[in-house]
Amino acid sequence: MLVQDRAVPKSPKPRQIRTLPTLQQNRFAEPKNLDFSTWVSDNFYRIITIFVLIATIAAVFFLYTSTNTASLLCLQSQTQHAMDSISLPQINWNSIKPIADKTSPYANFRSEQWVVVSVSSYPSDALKKLVKIKGWQVLAIGNSRTPRDWSLKGAIFLSLDMQANLGFRVVDHLPYDSYVRKSVGYLFAIQHGAKKIFDADDRGEVIDNDLGKHFDVELVGEGARQEAILQYSHDNPNRTIVNPYIHFGQRSVWPRGLPLENVGEIGHEEFYTEVFSGKQFIQQGISNGLPDVDSVFYFTRKSGLEPFDIRFDKHAPKVALPQGMMVPLNSFNTIYHSSAFWALMLPVSVSTMASDVLRGYWGQRLLWEIGGYVAVYPPTVHRYDRIEAYPFSEEKDLHVNVGRLIKFLVSWRSNKHRLFEKILELSYVMAEEGFWTEQDLKFTAAWLQDLLAVGYQQPRLMSLELDRPRANIGHGDRKDFIPQKLPSVHLAVEETGTVSFEIGNLIRWRKNFGNVVLVMFCNGPVERTALEWRLLYGRIFKTVVILSAQKNSDLAVEEGQLDQIYKHLPEIFDRFSSAEGFLFLEDDTILNYWNLLQADMTKLWIADKVSMSWTTASTSGNSDWYSKQADMVKKVVSTMPVHFQVNYKEAVRSDKSLTICSSEIFYIPQRFVADFVDLVNLVGHLEIHQKVAIPMFFLSMDSPQNFDSVLSKMVYKQELPSANASSTHYSAQAPAVHPWKVSSEQEFIKLIRIMGEGDPLLMELV
Repeated sequence: MLVQDRAVPKSPKPRQIRTLPTLQQNRFAEPKNLDFSTWVSDNFYRIITIFVLIATIAAVFFLYTSTNTASLLCLQSQTQHAMDSISLPQINWNSIKPIADKTSPYANFRSEQWVVVSVSSYPSDALKKLVKIKGWQVLAIGNSRTPRDWSLKGAIFLSLDMQANLGFRVVDHLPYDSYVRKSVGYLFAIQHGAKKIFDADDRGEVIDNDLGKHFDVELVGEGARQEAILQYSHDNPNRTIVNPYIHFGQRSVWPRGLPLENVGEIGHEEFYTEVFSGKQFIQQGISNGLPDVDSVFYFTRKSGLEPFDIRFDKHAPKVALPQGMMVPLNSFNTIYHSSAFWALMLPVSVSTMASDVLRGYWGQRLLWEIGGYVAVYPPTVHRYDRIEAYPFSEEKDLHVNVGRLIKFLVSWRSNKHRLFEKILELSYVMAEEGFWTEQDLKFTAAWLQDLLAVGYQQPRLMSLELDRPRANIGHGDRKDFIPQKLPSVHLAVEETGTVSFEIGNLIRWRKNFGNVVLVMFCNGPVERTALEWRLLYGRIFKTVVILSAQKNSDLAVEEGQLDQIYKHLPEIFDRFSSAEGFLFLEDDTILNYWNLLQADMTKLWIADKVSMSWTTASTSGNSDWYSKQADMVKKVVSTMPVHFQVNYKEAVRSDKSLTICSSEIFYIPQRFVADFVDLVNLVGHLEIHQKVAIPMFFLSMDSPQNFDSVLSKMVYKQELPSANASSTHYSAQAPAVHPWKVSSEQEFIKLIRIMGEGDPLLMELV
């Protein structure tokens, strides 16, 4: 065959067989003995690799299944959130079985008016007085810290064991050592005939021992007060929160739960409206002595170890909140009528100091669905300050989330047709939004079922006024009330006589700068000073935007680098597009706003006539930094539109010089905002320093002769004077003072006392 013929020239086959072992021997290792020890030795690294892999998988599995390590929490929070969405509980509302009291000694007891308190220690003097109030039954709810032998004649006491035997679903969700166990007490009171519940604590004494003297205990019938109630105006639809303490004479005090960004708003109402009495289903009382204040107030407004004894105007009229506007509510001086009993639920997944406040905002929003409203009443109790520390960490849920929560609630809408369905839906959405956890969603479901089980009838829905066109408030509908300005002895300031002149000044300053946004950059520690700056300047300006090198969401401090902070301003301009102007200020410069009234709000302000602040440097003979900055300025100027370029070159004759301004303070009116933004866009990614960019912008936008000269008389020094000379360095007659160091609350208090020469009302802040 042809193939065989081609094979003939090759070596004979036997030779091929003999040579194959030789080739194999040269190319491969010699066959080895496959016993176990040899195999292990040869595959040692592979075995180690497989073992490490198995151990890693086992460790991950352990972390995933363990419930007592931080690793689990982190892992589950990242993975399970994506994998397991929160589910809305499904409730058959028509198949809920009644729950009767079959275990307590009070099974047959009935009362329409209840006082519910949480007790952790033996009965206080205030509680002993509370049980003597005629017509009200005190119900004391115990927890794990309550003495086992707790007893008070005239009060019903529910121990942990008694609570567990009542058969309520909510018990399974409650912590053992918290006042939120009052939720059991609310259900017990409703089960035993409650029509009104006074939510109280054991340190508050009811003034004159008569709740009916202060609150509207009766809303219908013979005992009801048929009268119109003063109401906050809904004229500004963007106003969603108010500080009620201002209405009752204490403008420098704010309630726990008020967003920190609102504490500087201390002006009284221009006018009120009125609403008919009868639907104030939630009534919040004011407390003399130690009112409901947060830890920020408690720690920063106390002088020494003396207890607070703050007094409010007892003659001020009660005031109602319209739909769209909220007020902080608490759990120790509030009356709930039966139509709002569902709003008594205290959340369990948030911190204890936040629970009643979140409940209050949640309840107010749902109250609008049944046509009800909240009213705030003049002093109803006196609470004694025990000089105990208020834990700031327990309030973090407030300071981080409360502002966002209020905005969310005002905008929330539901298409459900029954109140309890709306309540469950809102709790579900709040869990999704992170205001509380799924634990509170399940707690809400248990709470609503328990309410129905004890015989509560859910109120009927009414159309939401928020969705109707708001009627214009005519002159005849406006009601005037000017709050008293009570002595601020609690703030270490004893005031006598009238303060009408100081109040007039404040109104005038606010009128002048009330639509100007203050943009402040903090070089110092914001956790010690951000709130103080807002308190100081927030009284005067539309708002205070604080920037710092590091963001702090808890204090609403935004991130920005001072070297190029001008690049952040366009976003702020856009955010406050209706503002009259924007004033930039560094925290090492003090603004004496009372000396700025004569300034032209339509002109640019900058310290161009302050020689130490505004200088011209030669680019030759100086460091590389000057020449590099000058080169970038030339590049930007060359791309400027004609109007910018002409202005700039008329002011800067030499291209071998560089204009530098320290730029600690400057003002941009609304009419120059677009020009400023255009110039920032021209700079683009170039790293022109703030001290170079700002004077370049100002010289491009307008001629220096058109700048307002209000800052020309500011006190300006290069270095901070010694502590002993600081008082002489400051001048209340100057528009601004630079430099000044404020890095702690003590330094801020010192500054305020000095500034009090120009604004005596500032003494309320220290």
